[in-house]
Amino acid sequence: MDNAPTARSRTRLSPALRRLLIFKVWLVEHFRPSERQVTLIWAAVIGFAGAIAAEAFRKATLFLQFLGTGEIRGIVTSFENLPLWQRFIVPVVGAFFAGVTLWSGNRLITSVRQKSTTDYMEAVVVGNGYISFRASLVKAISALFSISSGASIGREGPLVQLAALLASLAGRLRHCPVPQKRQMVACGAAAGIASAYNAPIAGAFFVAEIILGTVVVESLGPLILSSVVATFTTRALIGASPLYRSPDLGFHSRWEALPLCLMGLLLGFLAPVYLQLLRQVERIFSRLKYPVPLKMTIGGAIVGGIAVFFPQVCGNGQELLSSLFHQNWDFYTILTLLIVKLAATSATFGSGAVGGVFTPTLFIGSALGFLYGQMVLLLFPNLQSDPNIYGLVGMGTFLAASSGAPIMAILMVFELTLSYTIVPYLMVACVLGYYCSSIFERRFMYGESLERKGAAFFSSQLAEVSVTDLIRTDPITLPEQASFAEIARTFLQFQFQHIYVVGEDRRFLGAVSLHDVKAFLDRPELETVVIAADIMDENFPRISPLQGTAEALRKFSETNAERLPVVDNFNSQRLIGSISKTDLILHLAGEQSRPSVGRAVGANLEQPAPVAASPRDGDQ
Repeated sequence: MDNAPTARSRTRLSPALRRLLIFKVWLVEHFRPSERQVTLIWAAVIGFAGAIAAEAFRKATLFLQFLGTGEIRGIVTSFENLPLWQRFIVPVVGAFFAGVTLWSGNRLITSVRQKSTTDYMEAVVVGNGYISFRASLVKAISALFSISSGASIGREGPLVQLAALLASLAGRLRHCPVPQKRQMVACGAAAGIASAYNAPIAGAFFVAEIILGTVVVESLGPLILSSVVATFTTRALIGASPLYRSPDLGFHSRWEALPLCLMGLLLGFLAPVYLQLLRQVERIFSRLKYPVPLKMTIGGAIVGGIAVFFPQVCGNGQELLSSLFHQNWDFYTILTLLIVKLAATSATFGSGAVGGVFTPTLFIGSALGFLYGQMVLLLFPNLQSDPNIYGLVGMGTFLAASSGAPIMAILMVFELTLSYTIVPYLMVACVLGYYCSSIFERRFMYGESLERKGAAFFSSQLAEVSVTDLIRTDPITLPEQASFAEIARTFLQFQFQHIYVVGEDRRFLGAVSLHDVKAFLDRPELETVVIAADIMDENFPRISPLQGTAEALRKFSETNAERLPVVDNFNSQRLIGSISKTDLILHLAGEQSRPSVGRAVGANLEQPAPVAASPRDGDQ
């Protein structure tokens, strides 16, 4: 049944409707609004919503931190002012409540049909763009308890998850096909990263390089817009300064490039050791036959025991990074803090806490760079090396080697510090670190987790995606006897530039273009004579579900239309829907990046939580 009006009226267009239609034709001819522009608008909306969600999560974290420590200043400062017994108790209690939240949430969510977490990376890389609302809420609440009580894990994971969840909900409301749902979730992830680190470029390339595995313009454009809008919104709320603005830096000798390159090689070999440590601690906790709350309480007790003597380990490491660049710590102080921070992060990560290891990884890389820089200064005093330079380059190099994304790491460090002096050396070190790490590491931070959570199932599911999966049903249609006035009103009511003309039993007869009506706008005497059959294009390209994506691309090359009609077969020609060029390109871009799932390149921003979810959860 057609969803457009079917009355056969021969009434003339009113002057107001005529002017509106003339304006729309002018708008289309000069600005050519298409589905891609609509996608950009939604990307901006998602960026704004992601930034608001991130700020709400920050406020909630500060509120719980105040309840536990009595202060809302930095988490390290808050713990330094606590008595020794409270430094131990607060992480333990927070971890217990975080574990109870996950445990109870896992039992309450019973409407799902398949065990699987609702990680945003899965939804983009190997899923269909669906993210469970209830499971994500459980994980966000659990992360609130962990982060606000001093767990050595970051809040960037929950921030990205919430932004991606909002994007997923928007995709469902729009009833988008799978490729566009995944694209919208990717925009949400980019907005979350951008708002977490005040880094719009790195946020976009994080998703493009790590998650999508492609920098196709169709994918990258919305990511950039979403990141920029999220960053501007965040800056309006909390300020515009970079997180780790470094002091003035300068090189005193060209020969300093040699030790910096050597550091890139060294950190490239250390990154797999770091990843193996995290996985090994996770395996140790997984062997414990205890319920989730008890496992996470043990992790909290380890962090609390360390915090009694070293409160600096609390939090994600952001304050430690700032102190590292602005305080003259000696070699042994940095080494001690590196060891205890690594132990606290491993315990928190391994116990199953929901949060991020992105910022802790930045600190570990920076601390290694500082230690290396101080050794260079000691062994080669004539170079007059600045350990701050080695700390910044080490931060980016270790991130590139751990995440498998050197471009993102370069951009991230630049945006975090706004120091252009180090960029050429940073680029070389990051590339060297990445290639050295890839000798021993194939999955980087996220690979093993992705495989464990069902990548094989989703990959086989995606391999079966065809033109049928991209069809949008109920396209706008008109009968062949529809009057010119009816055609004009339909174009004004809907945004499409082509309206399909059907006969009996929805047989596809052709399409009327918005440009086809332009010639009649100045000839009102023809309005009662001209019908759809007179001005439709009978040879308008069409496609059958039995044809592949290559044939669909060829048909799109024959027309400037954003959509193609889909008929059941070329004998009956019965119209069953339409397929969008944007959906097709996004799908093909995703399929080209699918080999990266085998490598599973990625940054484990979020430790998988034992919350059941289905890739098609209908829990809204």
